[in-house]
Amino acid sequence: MRIAQLASDFEGRGVRPYAVAVASFADALEENPAPRRLGDVWLRYEPGRLLGESQPPSFWRRQLPGACVLLATMCASGALVAVLWGGGAGGLSSVSVTLGVLTVALMGLALRLEGQLGRRRFVLHFPTERLRVEHLRWAPGSTRVEWVPFDDVFAVEVVERAPKRYALVVAWRSEEQGEEKRAVLVEHIGAGEEEALFRVWRLLHNAFGLRGAGLA
Repeated sequence: MRIAQLASDFEGRGVRPYAVAVASFADALEENPAPRRLGDVWLRYEPGRLLGESQPPSFWRRQLPGACVLLATMCASGALVAVLWGGGAGGLSSVSVTLGVLTVALMGLALRLEGQLGRRRFVLHFPTERLRVEHLRWAPGSTRVEWVPFDDVFAVEVVERAPKRYALVVAWRSEEQGEEKRAVLVEHIGAGEEEALFRVWRLLHNAFGLRGAGLA
């Protein structure tokens, strides 16, 4: 289902993307209970707040960056040995050059894989009317946290990543800094989760009190 069709479907269910009446979170939750899971995120409601946290990567996936670093170290050592055996810097061989290129490529891959290991967590605090967005990293002290007042949020968007694959994104505008920001709340939403996506989209839309949020 394309985004235009998804938007039309939302509108057909009584939710017009550009003209939705503001409702309290309690009313929205009563009418549309939050599902336990959407895409890669587990959802949980506690008194006064809604929590969403992405699933942790598998054990083997967490080992991939380290494996790439180990292979890169071996390639770098092999390149150094090849240079020494070839008579120093002036005796660079195709083997040492190839190993050097592999070292750089493996280190780049390790950094990319490490970046993909980060998890996401968001918490809607209704008593204080603030959204907490967290980017969790495995390295100690590297977790990034941002607080967003509900009034700063201007859109909850459904973004198509691939055919029948969607992500749920929140967009806000900081009054102090005057810049627009976006954060992914949910990734890897499949075509079979359209009903759950609709319920979470509507719940967030109403919780933020949006009147003009549409689909991306």
